[in-house]
Amino acid sequence: MPLTRLTLRTFRNHAATRLEGMAAFNVLVGENGAGKTNVLEAISLLAPGRGLRRAGIAEMAAHGGDGSFAVAAEMEGGEITLGTMTTPAAPGRRAVRINGAEGPATRLSEWLSVTWLTPAMDRLFSESAGARRRFLDRLVMAREPGHARQSVRYETALRERNRLLGEAQEPDPAWLDALEAGLAETGAEIVRARAELVRDLAAALADLPEAPFARPALRYTGESGDLRAALRQGRRRDRAAGRTLTGPHRDDLAVRLAAKDAPAADCSTGEQKAMLIAIVLAHAALTAGPRPRLLLLDEIAAHLDPLRRAALYERLAASGAQVWMTGTELAPFEGIGAAAAVWRVADGGAVRA
Repeated sequence: MPLTRLTLRTFRNHAATRLEGMAAFNVLVGENGAGKTNVLEAISLLAPGRGLRRAGIAEMAAHGGDGSFAVAAEMEGGEITLGTMTTPAAPGRRAVRINGAEGPATRLSEWLSVTWLTPAMDRLFSESAGARRRFLDRLVMAREPGHARQSVRYETALRERNRLLGEAQEPDPAWLDALEAGLAETGAEIVRARAELVRDLAAALADLPEAPFARPALRYTGESGDLRAALRQGRRRDRAAGRTLTGPHRDDLAVRLAAKDAPAADCSTGEQKAMLIAIVLAHAALTAGPRPRLLLLDEIAAHLDPLRRAALYERLAASGAQVWMTGTELAPFEGIGAAAAVWRVADGGAVRA
């Protein structure tokens, strides 16, 4: 089982919460505002990045405390431990510990594959390309743990190039050459990983029926060719714009509803939600491997009819991932029965039902 124990200390509204005895399906039930999504957010911090809310680290500590928090997880019955925390002295700095040793957050992806779907993501197809890139990169990271390191290297070099281009004096060409060589190298690897995942997802989705979930068609869009040469040729233009206008940080994930051949952004809210679910389920089937996998699904069952809920649970069970779901009542989860561990969440605490 991926997670066998989870402990939260002064995280959001959870002063001291411990969950143990996990199952294949794990359900958090409680009223709105009870702290269910906070548990999912804590779990999402066991992966690189800003978590499922994309909140600032300092925002996650409990109000009225010393500004610190801690999230700790045990895997394989305690043989593997992962943790992330802040301290009162540095509330905005997130530390990570893996088996007791401090390390970079990018290493978390070597131990655990984490994917999530939240109500806020229902607008993904009508939001900016940046939101879809982050979604795609999260899917890639769940399959290729090295993608986190490549992304950090690329973003670091990109910020430095933008800083140089924004200075009043002309940048040193040799320094730009070195930065652009690094951008081209890591950028090529990022594009490869993204394109391969989209190709495999598209193939998996193409084999699915149109029902019960709307079937999306996917395509990775971006400029092709020699990135290093494009960056060199675009220096004057980028300097005028104050930012780099070429590279994988500008690419996008194009999604269409296959049955209507319509852009996802033009489809109904229900169709967009169904396409997102289809993508996440197809991705879960593609990521089987040696790393434990977690799927965090916030309020996913509330707006599905019984037929779609049954299909959802069947495919989640077949994925082999440990699934975490939230809801305001237990009735929508009756279909998973004995396969589920259930916690009642209230007032920042969780009690096993």
